[in-house]
Amino acid sequence: MQKTQQKIKQQEDKLQYFGGILVDTFHYGALFVIGATIVWSSVYEYIAIMEQGYAGLKDILLLFIYLELGAMIGIYFKTHRLPVQFLIYIAITALARHLVIDMQKVTEQFHIYLILVIVFAILILSLAILVFAFTARRYGRPEDQIDSPTEAQKDAIKPDI
Repeated sequence: MQKTQQKIKQQEDKLQYFGGILVDTFHYGALFVIGATIVWSSVYEYIAIMEQGYAGLKDILLLFIYLELGAMIGIYFKTHRLPVQFLIYIAITALARHLVIDMQKVTEQFHIYLILVIVFAILILSLAILVFAFTARRYGRPEDQIDSPTEAQKDAIKPDI
């Protein structure tokens, strides 16, 4: 009876191992596709800027958004963690781009309130960045702790195939 339990445990370990391989393969494939799409889009935008002959403020801010997205994907590739700060930076840049570019000709009362809401949202997001920075200094960040298994630990739990 104990031998059957050991066999079942070995089969479960093998399934877990292969499942982990499949998940990692999908994870890296999806990240590669997203990263390639960001590069493709930014190159396309840059070519359009070059054809135009000059870069406007909206173009530069859009390139910053692409840069932040690319940096976020790169960090996610290396650390397997998604830094929330980068999402906030992207949101701030997108809101600033909207505020600077799309709200230049404000005449209606509604648009004035919309501008105030956007400015208030940027303020809240900026405060969130300050809170993240404060808590990271005070309490540390999860990525600073070593919680991923070493290669020796991975080899120890790898099932015999």
